Amino acid sequence: MLPEYIARSSPNSTANRAPWYKSTAPSYAGIFLWVAFYVSMAQNTINHASLGLCIAALAVAGLLSYALFYHVPAMLGMQTGFPLYVVGSSTFGTTGGYVMPGLLMGLLQVGWFAVSTFFATKFILSGVHSEAQPGSLSFIVIGVIWGYLMAYIGAMGIQYVARVSLYLNLIPFLMILIVFSKTAPGISNHVVSEPNPLFAFTLLLQIVIGFFATAGAAGADFGMNNRNEKDVRLGGLTGIALAVLFAGGLPILSVAGARALNPNIQSFGYDAVISSMGGVLASAMFFLFTIASIGPACFCAFIAGNSFSTMIPGVKRMSSTMAGVTVAIILAVTGAAADLIGFFTIVGASFGPICGAMAADYLLSGKRWPGPREGINWAGYIAWAIGFVIGILPNLPVSPALKAHAQPAVLYSFFAGFIIYAVLAKAGLEPCTVPLEEAGVRAPIGGNQSKRGRATA
Repeated sequence: MLPEYIARSSPNSTANRAPWYKSTAPSYAGIFLWVAFYVSMAQNTINHASLGLCIAALAVAGLLSYALFYHVPAMLGMQTGFPLYVVGSSTFGTTGGYVMPGLLMGLLQVGWFAVSTFFATKFILSGVHSEAQPGSLSFIVIGVIWGYLMAYIGAMGIQYVARVSLYLNLIPFLMILIVFSKTAPGISNHVVSEPNPLFAFTLLLQIVIGFFATAGAAGADFGMNNRNEKDVRLGGLTGIALAVLFAGGLPILSVAGARALNPNIQSFGYDAVISSMGGVLASAMFFLFTIASIGPACFCAFIAGNSFSTMIPGVKRMSSTMAGVTVAIILAVTGAAADLIGFFTIVGASFGPICGAMAADYLLSGKRWPGPREGINWAGYIAWAIGFVIGILPNLPVSPALKAHAQPAVLYSFFAGFIIYAVLAKAGLEPCTVPLEEAGVRAPIGGNQSKRGRATA
């Protein structure tokens, strides 16, 4: 017998799929246009390396995000028509899939919702020229109102947000261009004050890929809406690799240009550049960036609720969503969600080995989905555990020498998950696969389940 979360699944029909430029590309581009991605991008990077090297790091990070974290899940989604929590039952097992990637995706969405609530609250206050800090009464009141409102919309009206999400993406797209146009004259005067190019390069890889890790694994959900491999490829290259250059590159250049033009700007934050615009323009930008955050906030709440209700069907969806959101709001209004680099490291450590193990499983299965595996796939769990520890090394009390070379930890965690899964799979630690047809589940679009793993127990 298959768990309910698999037994109730049916593959997305090819008739319901859309071209890459109507589905995958704009969806992923919208993720990178979210201000949380680039608001701290220049911090500890442009003061250590030239702008050219920083842009090159973004280009490499975008291609690695596409090739290592997105491509395999997206191909599995496209081939089968199934979402991540179903195709992941091969790498982690039918029972193991409850936690990995099922509940873990929901828990990390709670963290993303906290980040969204923190920056929305901060930008609203900045728009009215308030310097209220996390923990203050005004910060708490606005954070609570915003958080619960976005959670309610995400739970009850996500279809309306989805309809306008493409138009909401235009707001940060235009704002980025406006800020860049006003700061561009100072770019040529940027000076690297503390040269350490290797540190800046690896940190940028960590920021981009760590930010993208959960969205990369969710490529299965995006891929199930793609018609063919061409859609997977073009949607990813445009929505990921190209979007990273635009949404990461222009803000970095803007911070460098603004600091060169205005010596009074001490911060490397993108919000400091917006504030330097002054008057009505700055206030309008803060409010517009906040409005553009509605989509990411609502989708975080929706995905978290979907994860919890799918894996714990005995708890009402609204109840589990609001419980997760309450935790997120507490993290936001206390300022705990402000540490973006630390959060991106945890996200990367969590999903780096998941993507690595899935990639190994995919390649060993002949670039097909072998089907769900019985119980817990210990090859996947052991690969994840070791990869996770490696991924959080920058946050652990390790020696300064080790910490100095711990980035990009998200890549180390990916390769650890990949290598360990491949070794354990070859050693026979994979359980038998469960033929979906025999279990009464509609076969995946691609069909032809692999035989690998059926002869081992």
